[in-house]
Formats: sequence, C-alpha cells, structure tokens
Amino acid sequence: MSSRQQTVRSSPRVAIIGTGTMGTAMGTRLLGSGVDVHAWSRHRGSTAALVDHGATAHDTAADAEAGADVVITMLPTADATAEVMIEESTLPAMPAMSTWVQMATIGVEATEHLARQTLARRKDVAYVDAPVSGSRVPAETGQLLILASGPRTAVTALEPVVRILGRETLYLGTAGAGSRMKLVLNTWLALQTEGAAEAAALAERLGIHSTDLFAALRDNPLASPYAVGKLTRMVERDFDPDLALDWALKDLDLVAAAGGSDAAPISTVIAERWRGLVGDGSSGYDVSAARIGLGPATPVGASTRALSASTHP
Repeated sequence: MSSRQQTVRSSPRVAIIGTGTMGTAMGTRLLGSGVDVHAWSRHRGSTAALVDHGATAHDTAADAEAGADVVITMLPTADATAEVMIEESTLPAMPAMSTWVQMATIGVEATEHLARQTLARRKDVAYVDAPVSGSRVPAETGQLLILASGPRTAVTALEPVVRILGRETLYLGTAGAGSRMKLVLNTWLALQTEGAAEAAALAERLGIHSTDLFAALRDNPLASPYAVGKLTRMVERDFDPDLALDWALKDLDLVAAAGGSDAAPISTVIAERWRGLVGDGSSGYDVSAARIGLGPATPVGASTRALSASTHP
C-alpha cells in the first residue's frame, strides 16, 4: 500500500453515502467536530437534517465523493451497497489514495466480496470493514464501538475520523472479521431484546407491576443497561425507531446465512416471530416493538416514521 494511502488528514473531508438514522447521526457528530461532510442518499429528503447542520448534499454519490479522504457507506443492505458502489460505478469515481469505510451491517459474504472488488478495480483505494455496535444516540454522542478490519495501516490512518465517532475501535484482522463480530453482537442484542419483551409480558400476565419489576432488576447482574432500556420503552409503548425491527430482522437473517441455524437456533426462532410482527404492521417500529403480540399489551402511541428514514447496520 502506498504511504500516501496510509495517511488521512487531521481535518479530513468525509463523504457519507446513505443518510438514514445512523448515517445522519454519524454525520451530525462529525459536523459538530468541524469535519467537512458531504452527503448523498437514495432518498434525497433524508439529507436535509445534515444540510441543516452544515453538510453539503449532492445529486450523485460520485459527486459526494469528489475530493473526499474518507467515504463512509451506511446503506441498508448488501444489494444497495453493491448497486451504488459497484454497479453505478461510484467506486471508480473515488479519489486516488482515499479510503472506503463500509460501516453498515451487510453480512460476511458481501463484505468480503466488496473487499475483493475494491482490490481488483481500485488498488489505490483502501477498503475497511468497520461496522459499529451502537444505535442513534451513541452515534450522536461519539460512543460507538467500531469493529474495524482490513489493512492495518488504513485502519490506523482513520484515527482522525473514528476517534470522533467512537469510544473505542477494535482492530480484528482482515476485512470480514469486523462483520463477523458484528453478527455475534447483534445475536446478543436480539436475545436481550426478546428476553426483555417476554419478561415484560410474563410480569403483566402474573400481575407484577412494572415498578416492582424494575426494582427487582435495579443493580441486578442479570440486567444489562441495554435490556433495561428496551424494557422501559416496552412498558411505555415507545416504539419510535433507534434500531428498526426490520433491520434487526435483516441482521438475524445474516446470522443464519453466515453461521447456520444450528449455531444460533434461538435466534432463528426469534427471527420468525419478528418476521410476523413486521408483516402484521410493526414495520418501521423500534426493536422494542418485540413486546407486541406477547400477552395482552397493545401498542399505544407507536411511531409511524417511515422505514426509509431509519437504518443501522
């Protein structure tokens, strides 16, 4: 790798391709730290929030990338990422010696395919696989855990960007390793979410008041902050999306594809229940909507925010 390619300026120009919930949150964080941010989205209106904070929106992804040191993709699926970056010839438009940081959750196979495509088509562009653990609020506050893999020199050179976005960056090896770790963490997330939902439903069925349930969980090693946070939203019937149920379901399907149902059998069962929820009207709700359909509770004041405005990967 060229020594030029190993260097990202201390005040880099960053292009964000995909401005759903996570892309917007990350862009807002970068803008607040004085980074020059350029944005593109398949849904033009979703760039408005970043423009309000000082970003420059563009008509094409290639235009957004012009002059960028770092290109971050936060598109919702592997197909969308490949279509924009490969099929629409966006990768060839990237500046020489720039770095493509793929931060959405698109699966191991797709991640490794894109790494090979980048090496074959643009040897002067570094490809870094760096999905994140954390949702909208951690992104807005710079508390993401960044799961980085790819050329070590390229990952190290990204420090001016990742130190703004994350509380910690783990270097995990060659491209694909970050995506593997992300699937493991998202499996853990799904198990905790479903566990909170079933505990809430069981408590209600058994006549346990929510205040007593929270008292029992307070300072209890059984209760993670994440699970208690989702439980709170379930009790309040707050389904405004940080991580949409649809995208969590997509991640569970990626888990099954990469690891097989025999490695994560409970996740497969959860995926099928969540698939039913999405099909029955919970599309676009937060994963806290896993509470729906368990016991007598019904959604109250649930968000109807368009799914196109919420992503993570």
